[in-house]
Amino acid sequence: MLPSFAHVRPDTLDQALTLLGRGSARAQAGGTDLLGCLRDGALPPVETLVSLGAIGEMHGFRPGTDGGIRLGALTTISELATNQTVRSSARALADAAASVASPQLRNQGTLGGNLLQKPRCWYYRGDFDCLRKGGDTCFAYDGENRYHCIFGGSACYIVHPSDTAPALVALGASARIASPRARRTVPVEQLHVAPADDPTRESVLEPDEILVEVMLPEPGPGLRSSYRKVRARASWDFALVGVALALHLDGKLVRRASVVLSGVAPIPWRAKAVEQVLEGSTLDAATIKRAAAAAITGAEPLAQNGYKIPLLEGLVTEQLETILTQE
Repeated sequence: MLPSFAHVRPDTLDQALTLLGRGSARAQAGGTDLLGCLRDGALPPVETLVSLGAIGEMHGFRPGTDGGIRLGALTTISELATNQTVRSSARALADAAASVASPQLRNQGTLGGNLLQKPRCWYYRGDFDCLRKGGDTCFAYDGENRYHCIFGGSACYIVHPSDTAPALVALGASARIASPRARRTVPVEQLHVAPADDPTRESVLEPDEILVEVMLPEPGPGLRSSYRKVRARASWDFALVGVALALHLDGKLVRRASVVLSGVAPIPWRAKAVEQVLEGSTLDAATIKRAAAAAITGAEPLAQNGYKIPLLEGLVTEQLETILTQE
């Protein structure tokens, strides 16, 4: 049952920040996940939901000072998927946005909400006092874990549910965060918190902070990027495994590579072993084979999710082959 709360809709960012600093309050963007979390008890009850929808500066696309793009955190997933500037300069992000959920959820859900959504683990969402909710046990470790992580599990074995996050990490994006105290900018790669650091948090945001916008850098010469995930249902589902690529090519020579995995770790997982194989190499069949093998280096599957290893290796192979044909 959804608990009772007040609902307010401020017109400015400063008003929203003031409201978040008072008592038990939480920001609401699209609300596609927040209300379900409150109903299911995955979040503690709140006195006030602060709707951000009327704050104009948090919507839409603006030119960045360095030739990049500024993306308002309230920009919808549908807008990201269809924006031609994003598709031409940051294709991985457009691909990722297009793969999120269903059309209805893409129309309502926001970039900020997708980056900061809560884990989908059925123990966390269910009636279990798990480690992430302040208990002392990760029930997934010895329980139903076919969708859980194969990298970075340590204490908690969730997978990060966002599709846009790995694409943004691969593209070198940063997040601008505001609070009543200050403004700060954080690389998206440092936005999420690994269970080894704190199993009760998913991001570095404090309760009174708001993710205002995401800043994409200028793409640079030779950039080719992509995102693809494999899912149980092609029409609507979270990633079983996924990969975001951002390669800077000179012909077929890889000058620089960013490879970030989804569906396999509690945070967007930087595949540094793959990047090391790719950088300075010609992107050919032999390099792709070595890179795909490197993608599964260090994987530690649980009892029911070993299938993710060959699936990930095959996906990395496919996407590296595909990126050669990208225009």
